[in-house]
Formats: sequence, C-alpha cells, structure tokens
Amino acid sequence: MRKVKASLFPLVLVLLLLLSCISLPALRRSQAAVSPCETTPAAESRAECVIEVSTRRFLLEKDADVQLPMASTTKILTALIILEDCALNEPVEVPPEAELAGGSSVYLRKGEMHTVEELLYGLMLRSGNDCAVSLAVHRSGSVQKFAALMNIRAAELGAEHSRFANPHGLPAEGHYTTARDLALIAAAAMENETFRKIVSTQFYPEGGWRNKNKLLTRLEGACGVKTGFTKEAGRCLVGAAEQEGRLLVSVVLNSPQMYERTEELLNEAFSRLEVDARP
Repeated sequence: MRKVKASLFPLVLVLLLLLSCISLPALRRSQAAVSPCETTPAAESRAECVIEVSTRRFLLEKDADVQLPMASTTKILTALIILEDCALNEPVEVPPEAELAGGSSVYLRKGEMHTVEELLYGLMLRSGNDCAVSLAVHRSGSVQKFAALMNIRAAELGAEHSRFANPHGLPAEGHYTTARDLALIAAAAMENETFRKIVSTQFYPEGGWRNKNKLLTRLEGACGVKTGFTKEAGRCLVGAAEQEGRLLVSVVLNSPQMYERTEELLNEAFSRLEVDARP
C-alpha cells in the first residue's frame, strides 16, 4: 500500500471537516423529524361537544345535534333515574331476564339478592347489562316500562332529540341520542353527589370491580363518567373533569381515539375558560 505524503494531511483534514459540517445538520433534521416527543392530533369523533356543568354553556361542539347510537353511555340516564327514585340499601332480586341481557356483564344469576348500591357500581364501573336490566325491572316492573320513563326524564332534562328503548344501550330500533342531549343528561347526573361518587371510583372492593374508564388516570381532575362500545355505535365516551372549581363534561360519539380526543377537548375547553377569566 502506498503511503500518503505528509503534505496531503492538511488537505484531507479540511475535506473531513467540510463533510461533517454538511452531514451533521442533515442528521439532526432527520432525528428531529422522528422525535418521539412530537404528537399528532387525535381523530375527530362523528359528533362531540363540551359543556360547562354549572351554566349549561356549550364551549365546544361539532355535529352535536346528529342523532346517533350511544352504546353503554345510555347507562348514565339509567343510573340517574335509579338514584332519584330508589334508596341505595333497597334489596333487589335479580330477574330471569337479567341473565339473558347479553353483552358486558357482572354475571348475576336469577334469584340472587343485591342492593341498589351494589348494582349501580356494577352498572357504572363494569358496564353490566345484567345490572341495568335488574335495576330497570326493580324500578318499573319491566324493561319496556323503564324505557318509557327514561324518555320522559330525558325530555325534562332538555334532551329532546333522543329516544331510549332499553336501559343498557345494546343496539335496538329507536334507541339514539345526540352529543348535545347526552351532555345535558350527564351534566344533570354529575350534579348528583352519589352518582359522582360512583363514577369517580376507580375500584369497588365489595364487588372486586375496577372502573373501565381509563380517563380517570389519564387526565388531571378527571372524575367520570362512562364508556361505551358497540359495532353500530363505535367507541363512545362521556368524560368529566374539574379544574380550579370548574366542572366540564365532554361527549364523543363514534370516536376512533376516544380517550385522546376527550383529553384534547377538555384541555382546550379549560384553556378557553382560563382566557375568558382574564381581566
């Protein structure tokens, strides 16, 4: 191998320095382009909104009046009616039809005895359709009669574009809501102290039930409310969070990234309130 003359070393060194100056910025740009710190916005929901509970003022909304299926977020109204009409310590005998409800369940068996309180935790933390049927039959004698009561109560709360055919949210003809209506129902429910206690509970030791709502551990101040999913409705989430004394409720219907989108909506709404409060 021929040796490089000593006189060429300065030239080689200069060339190497020039190459490094060209390549390093390009490398840095490449690294920045794939930085793990960068986040992309969540996909928008088919319909969504955010309401301030104390004023019933809508802070954000998109297609909020489109009628859509809402899956297990239906159970918000079910729980509210039961809390308004029944005592927590009332005994409830599980009816035969509860075993046949299908979908998500806490595996109740006909003839078992539970309190209203126990069934409400099973309803809201584990989305038990068997709990929904048990509570509906206990309150009204049948699922059909309870659904009629749901429609009356929804209208009283201002949810005028919704119809309820059952207490759990499984697909049924004539069972739908809007993001706006569901927000109004949830806002009323969150003003009920016992309801709020139940939906903010992460673990119910008496039943061994953990709350399915992951928003409770993802967002500062999160305090509810209810998840939902069916093939027809897609992923649905009613969320709630309180920051600096302001309680907000969000609704996303048919939302591919329901937790991420809910966080974005609530954070944006809180930011708007902060700006509005500035002198």
